Amino acid sequence: MTRYGPMYGPDYTFLGVPACDWQEPETYADADVVVIGAPFDGGTSHRPGARFGPQVIRGTDYLPHDGSRPHMAMRVDALRDDLTVKDAGDLEVFSGDVERSCRTIEEAVAFVAGHGAIPLILGGDHTVTWPDVTGVSRAHPPQRVSVIHFDAHADTGHIEFGSLYGHGQPMRRLIESGAVRGDRFLQLGLRGYWPGPDVLDWMADQRMNSFHMSEIVERGLDAVLDSAFTIALDECDGVFLSVDIDVCDPGHAPGTGTPEPGGLTARQLLDAVSRICHELPVVGMDIVEVSPPFDHAEITAMLGNRVVLEALSGIARRRKDGEGPLWRRSTPLLQGRGVERDQPTKS
Repeated sequence: MTRYGPMYGPDYTFLGVPACDWQEPETYADADVVVIGAPFDGGTSHRPGARFGPQVIRGTDYLPHDGSRPHMAMRVDALRDDLTVKDAGDLEVFSGDVERSCRTIEEAVAFVAGHGAIPLILGGDHTVTWPDVTGVSRAHPPQRVSVIHFDAHADTGHIEFGSLYGHGQPMRRLIESGAVRGDRFLQLGLRGYWPGPDVLDWMADQRMNSFHMSEIVERGLDAVLDSAFTIALDECDGVFLSVDIDVCDPGHAPGTGTPEPGGLTARQLLDAVSRICHELPVVGMDIVEVSPPFDHAEITAMLGNRVVLEALSGIARRRKDGEGPLWRRSTPLLQGRGVERDQPTKS
């Protein structure tokens, strides 16, 4: 195996699940989900440190790293009995070269998805969602994957700090490239003071669906999720779930690069992730913007770990309930190299 392991610190897998090598499909031929680390934070605009996110998400827990986590409420053990989860370690990325790093991430994600497993990517800053979603979309018919995106920020900027690429722009790059449809892109938890009117106008032109925190407060999170699910499943076969930890209030997730007061509670986020992965055909997921240097008492790291566990448990419960098998493909179906093929034109 040519497994890289983690870029930072000792080599350990997510809570002790078996290791694999993403370049060797035989090492995860039986896997339902493959964990991939994307320790890139070269796209941050404020506080850095998310490159250390994969390591803490994998290992922050007070229980043994024994590859087993029975969920009390859902009555599944997603790490051992009811799913097969393997960890491919971190990808070798360089935060000083965003385009090279994104190509590396996209190729790995596309390869894993094309060989039938669900990629679960640990970021890293939100830049990585551009190659994450592009990679998953290459393993499906064009524009048949919708996106549910939890975030305080829309991440639909055009040129920031003179660059097309960064953690404030991945959603724009995805839609411009054609990897996903704007009208099947759903954002939950937006708030604060960015972006400005010009970016909001662009989002409206793409028919993006944005559920601000004010709407979640007024209608309730479950009602908003009901609306989002209806849209996400319309003319789409699968859903990519992207969780920026700053969707939560900084009191629940202080260790992040761009904290914005007034967000979801940890309980709300975990419930939402659990429900999405139980009720929808999730074909890919990432969790991003966990920045350990700015964390306190591992609050954010623990939440990131539990987001992954809730997602896996929801997927396991969905399969156990017989609501359709996990998406698998016996023959790879790759749609081309999206990051290289669909570079947006700077204007």
